[in-house]
Amino acid sequence: MIVNPIPEGWEVIYQQAHGVLAAQLAFHLKPELHCRHWAETLIAIANHDNRQRTWRGKDGLTPAGAPADFTLQPNTLEQARALMHDVRFQSRWVALLTSMHMSYLYESRRGEGKATDAFLDEQLALQQGCRKSLRLSQKEAQQAYAVMQWCDRFSLILCRNELPADERRLEITTGPDGKPYFLQQQQQGGITVTPWPFAAPRVEVQVECRVLEQLQFGSDKELAQALHQVEVRYKKWELQRS
Repeated sequence: MIVNPIPEGWEVIYQQAHGVLAAQLAFHLKPELHCRHWAETLIAIANHDNRQRTWRGKDGLTPAGAPADFTLQPNTLEQARALMHDVRFQSRWVALLTSMHMSYLYESRRGEGKATDAFLDEQLALQQGCRKSLRLSQKEAQQAYAVMQWCDRFSLILCRNELPADERRLEITTGPDGKPYFLQQQQQGGITVTPWPFAAPRVEVQVECRVLEQLQFGSDKELAQALHQVEVRYKKWELQRS
């Protein structure tokens, strides 16, 4: 979960919903930024945070009983292994991009244990096999993955309320064209993106969220029930050319 403190309590966005927002951003990109197998790229982006592990006891809570943001939860390979198992049945392209994302997320942990190293080696072998069968150069693969990485980062900035105040600019990350992209929250509410990456001059995107007024929970079951019962809301953003 992505958990933001707000005046009413907690704003909760499922990580899977964050993936859908990332896919929305990719969907609106201008054709020049598209890569090969575009439909499958959108699927990979939408699914890149799926297969979240099942809560067992108080996995979804902080020690104080608050809903736990994903950055506060133990980072295990359980979700990564489950996700990689699933995407292999979708397509080699989806598996390639997802595997590259796993390498990006976990390569820094190489050396911490045999299981981690084995998983990382499996990803490199899988990527090499996919590139060979798809007749894809490593450079082309990196450019395609850059789309996923860019949309993932953009979505996280929006979902985690990371836009700075006072119209200060924030870098998203380097795009698939090798250019750095920046966000800027305008006083009237819109968000400008520079340089402009979308096909239309104005784009609206949204993500589902839930607001919990209860601040503490005794168990994962209690938290899950509260999330299930609360009204689903939408967070919306209007992106516009500067």
